Amino acid sequence: MAQCVQSVQELVQDSFVPMVAVLCSEEAERVTRKNNLNFAELLRPFCRLTSEGHIRDPSNQVQLVKNLRICVNNVVTSPNPACAAFSPAQRRLLNEVVSSCQPQEGAATNVITAGDYDLNFSDHCVKASVPWYSAWRQTLSEVSTSKHYTATTPWFEAYRENFLQTMAASEHEFLNHYLACLLVVSSTETVPVEQFLKLSQEQHRIQHSGDYTNPKWFIPNTLKYYVLLHDMGEGGEQRADAVYEDMKQRYGHQGCYLLKVNSRSSSAEDDEQMPDPWSQYLHRSNMQNQVSAALIVGLIVCGVLWNNGPCVVMGTPSTGLEGHPLQLDTASSPGSLHALSAEQPELKKGGRDPESLVGAAGSHGACLTLNDHDHIRQFIQEFTFRGLLPHIEKNIRQLNDQLVSRKGLSRSLFTATKKWFGGGKVPEKGVSEPKSTCGLLYPPEAPELQIRKMADLCFLVQHYELAYSCYHTAKKDFLSDQAMLYAAGALEMAAVSAFLQAGAPRPYPTHYMDTAIQTYRDVCKIMDVFITVKQSSFVPTSFIPLYVQDSDLRSALLLEQAAHCFINMRNPMVRKFAFHMILAGHRFSKAGQRRHALRCYCQAMQVYKQRGWSLAEDHINFTIGRQSFTLSQPENAVTAFRQILTNDSRQTATQQGAFLREYLYVYKSVVGGNEDRLPQLPLPCIHSSATRVYFGHERRLAEGEKQAATHVSLDQEYDQDLAAMWGHLEEQLVAAANRGIVPASFQPTQCCLNSQTDNLRRPLAVAEEPIIVEVTFRNPLKVPLALSNLKLLWKFTAEGASPSEETAGEAITNEESLTEGTDTVVTTQIILEFLMGPEETKMARLQLLPRRTGQLSIVGVVYNLAAAPCAETQAVDFMLVRGRQDLKIQGPRLNQTKEDKMLVRHGLDRRLDPIITPPMPLMEVFFLQFPTALLCGEIRKAYVEFCNVSAVALCGLRVASTHPDFFTFGSQGTTPLTPVSPTSAENCSAYKTVTRPPGSVASEMLVSAGDFSQPSGVMDIPIDGGTLLPGESTQLPLWLRGPDHEGVHEINFLFYYQSTEKGTQISHRVLRHTVFICASRSLSVQASACRSSVPPHHRLDDGGGGTLVFVDVENINTSEGGVREFHIVQVSSSSQRWRLHRRINPASDRDCKLTSRERAKLCFRATRCRPPPAASDAAEKYTFADVNLGNERIISSSTPCGDFFFRGCRSPESHRVGGTASRTSSSSRIQEGRAADISSIVKKCNELDLHIIVIWKAYVVEDNKQLILEGQLHVALQTLGKEVTSLTPKEEAQEMVLLKFKPEAPAPVAPPSAELSQLIKTNLHYPETHSHPFVQESLCVVPVTLTLSNCSSAPVDVLIDLRHKSPSPESVEVHGSFTWVGRTQYKLQLEPQQVLCVTLRACFLQAGVYNLNTPRVFAKPTQQAAVCETSQQAASPALIIINNA
Repeated sequence: MAQCVQSVQELVQDSFVPMVAVLCSEEAERVTRKNNLNFAELLRPFCRLTSEGHIRDPSNQVQLVKNLRICVNNVVTSPNPACAAFSPAQRRLLNEVVSSCQPQEGAATNVITAGDYDLNFSDHCVKASVPWYSAWRQTLSEVSTSKHYTATTPWFEAYRENFLQTMAASEHEFLNHYLACLLVVSSTETVPVEQFLKLSQEQHRIQHSGDYTNPKWFIPNTLKYYVLLHDMGEGGEQRADAVYEDMKQRYGHQGCYLLKVNSRSSSAEDDEQMPDPWSQYLHRSNMQNQVSAALIVGLIVCGVLWNNGPCVVMGTPSTGLEGHPLQLDTASSPGSLHALSAEQPELKKGGRDPESLVGAAGSHGACLTLNDHDHIRQFIQEFTFRGLLPHIEKNIRQLNDQLVSRKGLSRSLFTATKKWFGGGKVPEKGVSEPKSTCGLLYPPEAPELQIRKMADLCFLVQHYELAYSCYHTAKKDFLSDQAMLYAAGALEMAAVSAFLQAGAPRPYPTHYMDTAIQTYRDVCKIMDVFITVKQSSFVPTSFIPLYVQDSDLRSALLLEQAAHCFINMRNPMVRKFAFHMILAGHRFSKAGQRRHALRCYCQAMQVYKQRGWSLAEDHINFTIGRQSFTLSQPENAVTAFRQILTNDSRQTATQQGAFLREYLYVYKSVVGGNEDRLPQLPLPCIHSSATRVYFGHERRLAEGEKQAATHVSLDQEYDQDLAAMWGHLEEQLVAAANRGIVPASFQPTQCCLNSQTDNLRRPLAVAEEPIIVEVTFRNPLKVPLALSNLKLLWKFTAEGASPSEETAGEAITNEESLTEGTDTVVTTQIILEFLMGPEETKMARLQLLPRRTGQLSIVGVVYNLAAAPCAETQAVDFMLVRGRQDLKIQGPRLNQTKEDKMLVRHGLDRRLDPIITPPMPLMEVFFLQFPTALLCGEIRKAYVEFCNVSAVALCGLRVASTHPDFFTFGSQGTTPLTPVSPTSAENCSAYKTVTRPPGSVASEMLVSAGDFSQPSGVMDIPIDGGTLLPGESTQLPLWLRGPDHEGVHEINFLFYYQSTEKGTQISHRVLRHTVFICASRSLSVQASACRSSVPPHHRLDDGGGGTLVFVDVENINTSEGGVREFHIVQVSSSSQRWRLHRRINPASDRDCKLTSRERAKLCFRATRCRPPPAASDAAEKYTFADVNLGNERIISSSTPCGDFFFRGCRSPESHRVGGTASRTSSSSRIQEGRAADISSIVKKCNELDLHIIVIWKAYVVEDNKQLILEGQLHVALQTLGKEVTSLTPKEEAQEMVLLKFKPEAPAPVAPPSAELSQLIKTNLHYPETHSHPFVQESLCVVPVTLTLSNCSSAPVDVLIDLRHKSPSPESVEVHGSFTWVGRTQYKLQLEPQQVLCVTLRACFLQAGVYNLNTPRVFAKPTQQAAVCETSQQAASPALIIINNA
């Protein structure tokens, strides 16, 4: 139960008190009315005794009576029998009492902690429990956790007090029957004694005539106490004393009293303020009602006994109400709040002073002084101690004697009952087998009723032990007679007496109270009472029948107390508390107590919120919203309905639609005509972090054959890797524009901002260019929503305004009250209609067009909200409200410092706060005849158009790409004279060609690498004048080359341009373009080179050593794209040191046509290039040699052939240049006598550095037309004897390497023998045929010359051994054998590039064919002592024919 102000004993003593009746003469009433009081009301504040009394029980033991209070009432007769139900007036009175008692504002916070719940029961409980009061937990910190707090319900105590005061006495219980009667007569009466006699006779008539059912009297011989009332203001004190002396002679000094009052005249000065103790004790209308006295017991201990043992809750029998327990009745639950608002409240709102319920008005006790107060107090004490207590003691003795004599017992009942209880316990009869109904009545003189009277008298004078014995005895008698109503009353009072006994001599008889409750409910069908201990499991099960009752107010109060029982148990049952509070709130609502209903629902919300009970939360919030609206709290109602709509509700679509309509109606009533500041709307939900901001115009669509640059759009998904790639390209462009230095303030351009981009800085936007904001809306409901007039809400500060000026009102906004003239600052786009389906997530793209420079802040969105019309709502008024939602974006969580990691901190997100800068140039790029599919290596010519669509000129146009070898704009001076118009270039070749018949000798041209490529990989776009004026456009040719690998390739272009105006906030602008090219297979080129074995003096066409180049071409195209055949039209070379000299294929083999899967092998001789005219430019000049196989020669040194060669081979060339410098320095160190690097020597010896360009044409049939495609493939021959291919081999997975914890010593680097075997080139010179007469001379000696050529750039030691035969298969003897005669071993030293001839002699014994290539040649670098001689590579077989002459 809730905590009460009084303790258990105090409440019992104040509720079960001796009842005293008052009969006054008319003159006495006149005297008391001077104080605006009747006589009973005059005595009431002084009815509590300040001293202890005592009585003697039948055993002559003294019993103290502490803190006794008597109840004095005027005699009100009721001739009609009492009805069992409350009258409407009584119901209205109790309703007013509960309604007037509300939680006090400013009371101390009262919190109960139950498990992980903190329940607030203070006057701020509404704020502390409803979802919109977010700071309610702060109040908990102000409460000491060491003290136990419980909730108080003063309205229940007020109801209980007034309920007890309006109850009448019952037939089977005597606790509220009158024990005495005060007969009051004024001293101003002519014959006061006669008036006393009349009043005495009137009391006797009322008690014994039988004409009146009320009042009821305790015993036939009622105590009559005679009071003479004297008005001091009227004088005659001596006469009053004389009359009082006569009274003492007649009635005895213990039976009468002289009370002097009104010592203060009514005309006395008003300055003296007298206390008014009567206001809080005045009676309400004394309405009679025949209700069981057991109800008094239930109401007394209800809410207090739980603190020491039992809890008490009482109720009325069920009336069988139909419907859901929480279903609102028709009076309190109309179809909508529109109808609810028209309902007139039944009760006045707010609290009322209890004094207003009393009919009398004005102050009380105006003629009484403090001495008069003392006189009245003394009178009450004298009456109680000398009259009432002795009277009660005498009656207890008489009743005890009567009972003893009637039952023939030798001892007193008190002694006998002790003996009975000391023995075996008499079994109680169950109530399940009643033999008679509760309508059984005993005669007044029945012994059973005498025992009950004696028990009630003992209970009234606080003799609880004797009372318990008597109640127990009466209980057995009533049960044996099956008088269930009497038995239930005796059981109930026995349980209460046992509980109130000092020292608790026996345990509390729970079963007594249980039996009484069951009897009242099931047998007697009257008011139920429930009493149980706090920890009993009987609490929840016994409350169920009490929930639905005929009195909504009483049911609500009892359900609330039941809820407090659950929360105050040893193991609190929090959810049951919340459920019963909801039931109580529902019954409060039906009873018209809307404030109490709202309080109950709000307290229950503390338990249900954020616990996953979504349906319960919806019901509670809906009820809170309705009750708040009816109580003129529309703001709270709006907030409650907002919680229903924003939570993830599991309600049906119909129910959600009803919730939405209720919210719109309440919201409309709150806003009304006041729309100076638009309030926040809960629907639809906005995912603020998903908001994207795009700066600039949306992408233009393709116009005819033109293909616009893709750039950035809101339709593209953000990719972190792609953003890094674009940032790297932009960094390259910025470095190229700033002479290779990237400024420290450089930040990559971000055209579209989202949650993954860097939003710490305010973005830069351009005036007169739109800002598009994509807002993500989510409809959480299952009903559609209709949004209209949707637009962005912004705030703008002009450039140069200080923050202080902004706060002073300089900022311009487009809120509803300030919309005039804002289009000149920022033009706002309005979406007239935006429909959202059930549970749909939809994006809205809202646009702003800034007109001036300054700072812009996008605050939120403004729109009209309505429920989308459907078939069911056609006839309902279309409810439309206007509001706003703010866009509050939380930045990324900080995780840099230790404090950031320990706390939850978020950085800034400035994506909605752009800075508007002055106008900038804006360029658009269009592509014409741009292909989507190419063959590998295919050359295609397209056109690109640059348009300046702004009012500012642009310059510094550049482009960077992820595939710089894919395209070229051509080089200055080498661009072929091709048509600049796309329409005139259909059948023209992309190459620059000249007519030349096919020949063996190549054509040469010397060009500079600087004319083709740029070191940074960034291309300057060659536009006329370098500037593009506003509104101007230009077209440039663009050559494309298909990727070398088949598949789909993503190729990205980033165009860069600047404004011609200096000092702008935006230094440059970029434009992105992405294309996808599908590359198909074409040709595969494999090339290798080896040294020529022709002696140097036989090669008259060049002065250096020659090399053979073999080019193997295969058609790997499987008729993809309709390709019929390929033609090899030209093979070109490019190098700084080597060139293709001639083709050495047979002259007749000139057909290089290849169909699918066919191969062709071409052989060329390569020679060293002629020295350039200026030695300083040798490193910059490249020699292009063209060997055409057709009738046209393609100039490979011009655009586009030379461009693609340099762009594709720039990286290996740069490495080669570095290697050349390294070798040059190494060679100089050798000449200076230092140790040479063996690796450099070997590499220099075998290096070729010759790039082969194979140019082809393909014949394609497309749409019954034959097209000719052109292309070129590149291979780079870097080393002799090593085969290279145009197709990159697939990378194989690396093998797993064992983890090594200790580094191993590096192995000595030994150059491979294959490289050292090519230091010396050998040739044998001899006659092919020699005739010798073997008959005449048996030995034939033939001279042979061995030519040694040093191919390296370092001195070499050579060892020639003629004794050892070569094991190579090419050196197998053809016929017989021969021997070398003369010197058979030579040791020589050759200088760099030296050629040396050695004369040898071969001796033959017979004719035949012999292989002379048997000498072994070993060589090593001269200054590499640690290197052993390596056998040099042998030349081809040298055959000689020896004939017999």
